[in-house]
Amino acid sequence: MTYGNVLRQEIGASGTTPLIGIYDMYSASIAAQHYNGFFVSGFGFAASYYGLPDIGFIAWPDMVAFVERLRGAFPRQHLLVDIDDGYVDPEVACHVVQRLERIGASGVILEDQKRPRRCGHADGKQVLPLEEYLEKLELVLASRTDMVVVARTDATEEADILRRAEALAETDADVVLVDGVRSVDWIKRIRRVIGDKPLLFNQIAGGKSPRLSLSELTELGVDVAIYSTPCLFAAHRAVDTALAELQFADGRLPAADDTGEIGVRESTQLLERNISRHHDAQEALSA
Repeated sequence: MTYGNVLRQEIGASGTTPLIGIYDMYSASIAAQHYNGFFVSGFGFAASYYGLPDIGFIAWPDMVAFVERLRGAFPRQHLLVDIDDGYVDPEVACHVVQRLERIGASGVILEDQKRPRRCGHADGKQVLPLEEYLEKLELVLASRTDMVVVARTDATEEADILRRAEALAETDADVVLVDGVRSVDWIKRIRRVIGDKPLLFNQIAGGKSPRLSLSELTELGVDVAIYSTPCLFAAHRAVDTALAELQFADGRLPAADDTGEIGVRESTQLLERNISRHHDAQEALSA
């Protein structure tokens, strides 16, 4: 069974499948101890790899190389990859999708934004004409073999949101995402208009969407929840706090033994699990 079909099977099961946004190999190493699915977040990757906001700086070879490293270290995790607008050109989008599928990505999210693009929960988003996006989406769908494809709209005008969601649900995309959904009522409206097509909901701290539990999302008919930034924002707070405490302590490091602090031993033990010779890819696919 392929990685795409493993994820597709889980999406089709009961309940809401959580996929945790990771931004580098270390955050993925920690997340793997808690969840079996990753969301390779464009927001997190732009922040960690370039130190830049999520407004279109990502180059596709950088994202492909990151996903390849992830799959080598985590053969059992779902990997849903944010490919933004497919890096503008439809031919590039198809090439990237094929590359990602060959290296073991489980799925991709393709949005309908036009440049300059924005984070899905930011203001100022602009979308492509629907027919232009659908042409790109159809090419991507024809390019994949078994990979999961999430069709995403960033429409903000109410009638356009429903029109696009309905149109995306009529394609062969596996899942529909309307990003920046502002209320539970709108989740219900989108759920009705897309029929039986699986629905994805994007949760991001400080974003436009309501904070909902997995149980609440399941009741609303949401099949997948991506958590774009919990690792990134937690690291932001933790690093800031640790350095403030180091400064306050006149540069004396905290004790790492029997205090709950992370030291060399704990970090090395975490990372040793990622060495590829400990993994069996075939076993991962059949697990």
